Amino acid sequence: MSVIPDASDPFARDRGGPAQPLLSVSGLIKHFPVRKAGGKKQVVRAVDGVDFDVLKGETLGIVGESGCGKSTTAKLLMGLIARDTGTLLYDGQPVGERVMPWRSYRRQVQMVFQDSYASLNPRMTVEQSIAFGPKVNGVPGREAVERARTLLARVGLEPKRFAGRYPHEISGGQRQRVNIARSLALEPRLVLLDEAVSALDKSVEAQVLNLLLDLKAEFGLTYIFISHDLNVVRFISDRVMVMYLGRVSEIGPSDTVLAAPAHPYTEALLASMPSLDPDNRTQAALLQGDPPNPIDPPSGCRFHPRCALAEPVCSEKEPPLDTTGPLHRVACLARQPGSGHSAAPARALAA
Repeated sequence: MSVIPDASDPFARDRGGPAQPLLSVSGLIKHFPVRKAGGKKQVVRAVDGVDFDVLKGETLGIVGESGCGKSTTAKLLMGLIARDTGTLLYDGQPVGERVMPWRSYRRQVQMVFQDSYASLNPRMTVEQSIAFGPKVNGVPGREAVERARTLLARVGLEPKRFAGRYPHEISGGQRQRVNIARSLALEPRLVLLDEAVSALDKSVEAQVLNLLLDLKAEFGLTYIFISHDLNVVRFISDRVMVMYLGRVSEIGPSDTVLAAPAHPYTEALLASMPSLDPDNRTQAALLQGDPPNPIDPPSGCRFHPRCALAEPVCSEKEPPLDTTGPLHRVACLARQPGSGHSAAPARALAA
């Protein structure tokens, strides 16, 4: 199924080589205006200065509480909503500029949404929904239909049984398989999965997760996987990015972040996971209270009102996303040398 562009194609794969990130996000900001009583204009800081890279061939998991900015970030990456400021570099090329217009970018970047039913046109059959994207991008009708049937078979839906069905005639798990097949119809390199398995029961969820891993290996895909389920993120992700109140609090290899978290918020998220071991019961909540108002976030570190490690410096100084290990960065003054926090490690002596 895969069609690899030749070297003369301006949008050929691996333009920048394997060492270059597939997608680089810098200074991404999106504020939504709101009007309060008295006519005073304010903004909800949904995404407020996000920086991260997505490496070629990896799965980057994004986690955090509801309202932290995960889904808004995904919509900004797809151009479904306009960013206020910030840059997106896809394989070294600025997205939205002449060299990489949105239309060309979206041929290589696709998205699978949480609501499998609302994502599909109820007036179109399964086959028509999958073939629609290739058709509007110049693929001949017969070839688009054949591609749709091939993808249906690949995601475990027999074309003879399912191609002519409408979304209401199939189950939620089958609809999500259709959405996954549709996302692959344009042969993308990067797929964003926004809570793609959260509405499925556990047995179907496991099947879809295994399917995603198989498709990633077969088609050489890169994933951004957004979820609130840390067990799912642990299973599928190579790296994990933790968001809190519109910003990145920690990002690093999943084995490192989920086994030995450096940020107190990440530690609290992991502690909230239920355990089947009766000897491993949580006796005291590590995290109390609700996230602060995104209209008026706290000064300094945004997590400090709920943090057990908070000191006066945390309310005065905003922690940068600083490197603490290979590919591991954390925004916490208690982990950064010279930050002024009493628990901060000592600076390394110059050689």
